[in-house]
Amino acid sequence: MCGIAGYINTDKEQTVESRVLEQMCAVIHHRGPDEWGMWCNGNVGIGMKRLQIIDLSGGHQPMATDDGRVQIVFNGEIYNHRDLRADLEQRGYRFRTSSDTEAILHLYEEYGEDCVQQLRGMFAFAVWDARNQRLFIARDRLGKKPLHYLHDQNKLVFGSEIKSLLQHPDVTAEVNRPAIIPYLGCGYVPDPETMFQGISKLPPAHTLTWQQGKIAVKRYWDISYQPDYHKTEQQWLEETEAQLDEAVRIRLMSDVPLGAFLSGGIDSSLVVALMARQMGSPVKTFSIGFDEAKYNELPFARMVAQKYGTDHHEEIVRPDAEEVIPYLIKMFDEPFADSSAIPTYYVSRLARRHVTVALSGDGGDETFGGYDRYLDSKLSSYTDLIPVPLRNILFGLPTGMLPESFPGINRMRYLAATQDERYLMKMTKGLSAAHLGVFSPDLIKAAAGSDPAEPLRQILKRVSGLDYITRRQYLDCLSYLPGDIMTKVDRATMFVSLEARAPILDHKFVEFSATIPVEYKVRNRTSKYLLKQLAYKLLPKELIDRPKMGFAMPVAQWINREWQEMSQDLVLGVQASGRGNFNPAYLERIMIEHRRGRRDHSYLIWTLMVLEMWYRSHIDGNRTKQ
Repeated sequence: MCGIAGYINTDKEQTVESRVLEQMCAVIHHRGPDEWGMWCNGNVGIGMKRLQIIDLSGGHQPMATDDGRVQIVFNGEIYNHRDLRADLEQRGYRFRTSSDTEAILHLYEEYGEDCVQQLRGMFAFAVWDARNQRLFIARDRLGKKPLHYLHDQNKLVFGSEIKSLLQHPDVTAEVNRPAIIPYLGCGYVPDPETMFQGISKLPPAHTLTWQQGKIAVKRYWDISYQPDYHKTEQQWLEETEAQLDEAVRIRLMSDVPLGAFLSGGIDSSLVVALMARQMGSPVKTFSIGFDEAKYNELPFARMVAQKYGTDHHEEIVRPDAEEVIPYLIKMFDEPFADSSAIPTYYVSRLARRHVTVALSGDGGDETFGGYDRYLDSKLSSYTDLIPVPLRNILFGLPTGMLPESFPGINRMRYLAATQDERYLMKMTKGLSAAHLGVFSPDLIKAAAGSDPAEPLRQILKRVSGLDYITRRQYLDCLSYLPGDIMTKVDRATMFVSLEARAPILDHKFVEFSATIPVEYKVRNRTSKYLLKQLAYKLLPKELIDRPKMGFAMPVAQWINREWQEMSQDLVLGVQASGRGNFNPAYLERIMIEHRRGRRDHSYLIWTLMVLEMWYRSHIDGNRTKQ
């Protein structure tokens, strides 16, 4: 596990400055505090910071082939590297280490850019191929490991985190203003965009090849939903357990201490249960809770810890968590408004005191239909029986004549929409319909009237022939999962030099889950049906038969209490208002409504708070330095 960075100049006479590359690596020291290395040759340079997990003494990077003509830097873990090694040795390759990095290196020699097809794990890596004067970078299928880049006619700059790219003297911190619109809807900037002009994310399951100053970005994997109706429920249950058991088993390889996050939900509890029956010593488990009972899952985490005799550790997060907010702005580089990043940081920090690797339960909701939002309400299901033109007359047209503050206006828009549009409204918090009121005319003009839901709408079009629940799962796997969940987990864990592994997001397990008929995922409005049947076998019943809580924070209450003054300044203060991105009257109204308890606007308020904190840290701060 590590952070990687590098750049290449189009002009071969312009050499890479080692001091620049060294600084690009230095700012991601947290991703790999154990050692570092870099390689520069003429116009190309690559570097890394390493967190030692596998082959502590032999996995030094950058790593090169015997002739030195192929160099690699790699971030991640390849869980099938021993099988890959055995096959490559039969093909005549000699290994000098036992690291997974060397397996990728020789795979590239053998298969070229198709090497990614053979990798099972999480990864972001860069290969410099001197024989073909080619730079090749790749990102894993589900987006567990990040990779950012900037390309223009003079150079390609890349890095695990945007802060690396900003160390390059020719990369400036300028705001990509149109990205504010999808950010406010999603709480993050959907790939391939970022909040910085010119800087892009390499999307999950994509590769990028640079050659002769030009780049080619290609997708190499996708989820194919092909349900198999020939198996019984019992067969699906047995196969799900076997497949998940194997995904957990291969993630137990480590030369350093290993444990697990235990939220008290079904997914992380299943992972802990499977770890417990495979490990020879008690699993080290880590949980975070809150004083507010509505958000506190610690009692359920303790049930699992007690049942499996884990070495359990827990911590309470309180409103003074605002002290950690500046760290969150620093660790994400872009504005990132999922408030659960705060408890994720705290549980990561707690775990790092005891282990270097932690398994998580991420991915169960996206792959097995666990979100409540996958289920339409009975009322909206009934409205689907009404033809769309008539629905627009009944519910849609009146909203054009009503003020935004009218009670129930968003509900009317929701009922008028199609199934897919309803889901997009959920995923963008209804902003698609109301965004003309939120944003300033200047920003709308700069963004050419961009709709916050449009990037998500394009993903849904790829699977228009599937049932509506599967369409929603696919959308989440390609957007919310990498853009929010995986980003949150990667940055929070790596900020404290902790590696996180997600067995449920093993790509083989994801492919398997895509063959399970939807009625085994959602049945009679019971979400995540098949995983719950497995949970009944392995977990306390009280943990399963309860409402879903999620890993959320009591932001709504904190905004009105401990964060009242801070939120007022960040949303309506002179600095924030002076940026000209939003309609001041709209923001004043939502603040008043939230303060008086008329509506819960905590998502929008928190999202605006994070954006303003990002401006002050990454934009105002950089201008001051200049």
